[in-house]
This record gives sequence, C-alpha cells and structure tokens, in this order.
Amino acid sequence: MDRKLAEGIWRLADPKISITSAAGMLIAFAYAFAEGIYSWLWLAVTAVSLFGFEVAKNAWGDVVDYDSGTDLAVKDEDRTAFSGGKRVLVDDLLSRTQTWAVAAVFGGIGVIAGLAIVILREPLALWFGIAGAALAWSYHGPPLKLSYRGFGELTVAISYGPVVVLGAYVVQTGRLSGDVLWLSIPLGLLIAAFLWVNEFPDHDADKASGKRNLIVRLGKENAAKGLALIYAASFAVTAFFPFLLSVDLYPLCGLISVGVPLLAVFIVLRSPEEFHRTRPAQPLALLAFVLYSIEIAIGLMVARTPV
Repeated sequence: MDRKLAEGIWRLADPKISITSAAGMLIAFAYAFAEGIYSWLWLAVTAVSLFGFEVAKNAWGDVVDYDSGTDLAVKDEDRTAFSGGKRVLVDDLLSRTQTWAVAAVFGGIGVIAGLAIVILREPLALWFGIAGAALAWSYHGPPLKLSYRGFGELTVAISYGPVVVLGAYVVQTGRLSGDVLWLSIPLGLLIAAFLWVNEFPDHDADKASGKRNLIVRLGKENAAKGLALIYAASFAVTAFFPFLLSVDLYPLCGLISVGVPLLAVFIVLRSPEEFHRTRPAQPLALLAFVLYSIEIAIGLMVARTPV
C-alpha cells in the first residue's frame, strides 16, 4: 500500500478517538455481565460496526471541513493531536475520491456488521443503528450540519451516551434498561466535554469559516465556564446514582477520579485563549471519560445482580 494512503487511512481511523465508542460498550457489557447475560462474540461485532462508522464519519467530516475552509484556516501553532481535523486533504495524504472511498468502505463495514446484529442477534438494535448513523452523518453532513449550527456538542452527548450505551446493551440482552440509560448520561456529558475542550484550539478557524459551534457562539472565556457546568452536571447525575439505580455500585463509583476533570477545568479557566499550546487539558478530558467508564464497569461487575 502507498505510504501516503496508509497514513491517511490511519489518521481517519484515529484509534484514540474510537475510545469514545469503546467507553460506552464497556459500560453496556459490564451491566450485561453483572446480569449474567452477555456475549463476547456480539460485543466484537458491535465494536466492528461502531468502528466502521467512526472511520466513515471522520472521512466525510474531513471533506466537509475542508470544503468549508475550516481545516485550511487552522494555524500551525493551534494544531494538536486532538483538534484541527484529520487533515488528510490539507496535508495531501488522500485525494477527495480516496477519502470518499474510505468513507464508503468503512461505512459499508459498519452497515454489514450492524445488519448481522439485527438479523442474527437482536432486531431492536436496528433503531439504535438508524439513530446512530443519522446522527453520525448529520454531525458534519447536509442538510443539518449540526456541528456548524451549534448542536454538535449535544449530538455527541446523545450519540456516545444513550445511543451507544443503550444500543450495545440491547445487543447483549435484547431489552432496554433504565439503569443503563442513567449510567450513559454522565458518559455522554463527559465525552461532550472532551469535544468542548478540543474546539478551543479551532475557535478562530471555525469562526472565520462560519462553523458556529458553541465555543464560537459563546467565546472562549464564557465557554471555559461552560466546561465547568458540563462537568458539574455529570458529577451531579453520578452523585445521585444510589437513588436512581436498582443495582448497588461501590459508593461514589464514577466520582473517584473527579480530580482529573477538575484539573482540566482549572487549566482551561486559567488560560482559555492558549492553554492548548502549553497545558494538557485535552488529554485530561479524554482521561476523564475513560476513567469514568472503567470505574463504572468495575463497580457493576462486583455489584449484585439487579432484581
């Protein structure tokens, strides 16, 4: 395979971003495991489907952001490992045709794996697949282009929270769960916070190209305060788990690593204009939702089976 083509596909695959889906699947599988109703095989098929759509979304998103001028406007000093787009077109790693081909191939993999789940495992999963695919396309794609209209952050919270977690749980058990829904809400907020932090370095480029996400609409200083509110909302829901859930978790499970997002908020509030150039707020925001999912999974696996 051509080196540039391989590097371009690797960028679009971006394993560290695929952690977002893995976090949701981990919580869903842990709850199913606690109930004694789980399948490693269908967990793997779910992972293949979600990964396929992740890569496809990254590919068509790169085309949209290139065409809008967003990726072209990002300054070199504002590029980070977590923001600035995949830039496969900007850096001439892939052509437009190749990028759409990657989207088609990996989207096809996602669809095939999803259909296998629906036909061979659980028909109810179809509705989660449709919702997830629609949100994945609409995040960048027309006609909604949600990330350009200030709804991208909410889309991410819903997609990687309830849609992924409940959908993965349905694949495992064939039913819905109020507990799993509650567990998915803080995760969705934490992943939205990760996106929120990643949008700061792109603020100027997004504003110049008409990408009116919430960071652009609020301005960096107000958006820094908004980040604190997102984390506070996540902590609040988690703190009420003993009253919301039918399964016993270890006390305050999900809040054990609260210092990680608090440090991220401190860094962003202290220097909203340029924290990304000198301080690790972005990896901290990534670590925050990863730790939450791990803590919840451990808590579930040692909890009693719900009645």
